[in-house]
Amino acid sequence: MSRARPSSGGPRKGFPLADKVRLALDVGQTSTKWRMSAATGGAGVRAEGRAAGVNTAQPLPQQWRAIVDSVVAQQPGMSVDSVAIGSSGLGRETAHDLMCLVADDGVHHIIVAHDSITSYLGALGDQHGCVIAAGTGSICLAVGPDHWARVDGWGHLLGDAGSAYWIGRTGMEAALRGHDGRRQMTALTGALTDLYPDLELAYLDLQSAPDRVARIAAFAETVAAMAEFDRVAGNILDKAAAHLSEAVQAGIRRAHLHGPAAPKVAALGGVFASDRVLRRFTEYLTLHWPEFALTEPIGTGIDGADALFDLPPGHPLFPQLSIAER
Repeated sequence: MSRARPSSGGPRKGFPLADKVRLALDVGQTSTKWRMSAATGGAGVRAEGRAAGVNTAQPLPQQWRAIVDSVVAQQPGMSVDSVAIGSSGLGRETAHDLMCLVADDGVHHIIVAHDSITSYLGALGDQHGCVIAAGTGSICLAVGPDHWARVDGWGHLLGDAGSAYWIGRTGMEAALRGHDGRRQMTALTGALTDLYPDLELAYLDLQSAPDRVARIAAFAETVAAMAEFDRVAGNILDKAAAHLSEAVQAGIRRAHLHGPAAPKVAALGGVFASDRVLRRFTEYLTLHWPEFALTEPIGTGIDGADALFDLPPGHPLFPQLSIAER
């Protein structure tokens, strides 16, 4: 990690030069949250902030390296000993891929995990249960005493049911059906026309747009705004809630979270900002567990990334971590 010139304020008072720290990164597509703490742990947070996100269509290790460099540049006098990353878009990339890029920078320990794992650890910590995140995409992770299960998170082409993309695409499809005179007429047709005045060219504009996923996902806000007075929009949100509750039920079943008590379930992401989605989602799960109530998250993704440093080997999620040491 290259050492940039110190900021105008110089090293922070109270911390010696080359202070050994561990760096946790919650890497998303929009931005990255980071946190520095003592390398030995337990000494409190040294610094935290935000950095750039990643483009998941491009190789991730080089982007992780760039993020680490930018953080170190903001914290002169800090020497990173360990790095823990919870990253969006993680596929075949490993901690060893990043270690090769930082081999000469004093980093001795790297942990890399899918961001669904860090979202879980941030929301529920060491408790057994299920965390479902629904933003542009959707993914569910359930953890029991001896088993774990990931449900969906298969991307906008093959999955992400109930996500903002799914809602936006379904809303646009309904708008075009209304334009064609198929099925029910809907106010969504007029809303889509506001965005694309020549509605019959809308699909061409979207197909050629490099940000088409974000554009389609953004239409979910329009669907949510119209849900209370437009039956078609309301039905779309109800179906999204059903998809999300179905993912939770599958995750709980596969993680062997059996028992008379309702499981702990935390719901994260912008889709749940819709009162209707959140209400329907809860109602659907109450059908299976009459005493069901959502669990309030105890933390966020950056807390989960920080927790990777101390995840015990016996934890069901530990085998899913990629670890490199030197």
